[in-house]
Amino acid sequence: MRVATGGPEIDGIIFDVPSSTKAVVAVMDRRRGPVLRTVQRTALTDRTEAGADDRALLLLIRRTPPTAHGGARGGAGGGLGHSGHARAVAHRTTGR
Repeated sequence: MRVATGGPEIDGIIFDVPSSTKAVVAVMDRRRGPVLRTVQRTALTDRTEAGADDRALLLLIRRTPPTAHGGARGGAGGGLGHSGHARAVAHRTTGR
């Protein structure tokens, strides 16, 4: 994808689409190297050729854990803790 940044368009790879208006994209930052940025989906355009930084961006995506979309969208998934642990741990007494 090409990402419009307000300046020059830069190459990026989509990592996640958390909503209908936003996308998380791996892009190359001049100072920090490959990073993930949240951008408006309207700032993205298709590209036909591989970019020079695609290998570094793919390595960033590979080592980044997948996002867990919360239960606000309905359906199963998300949740709190592990099954069978519905409450927080009780206060430990001092043995009095």
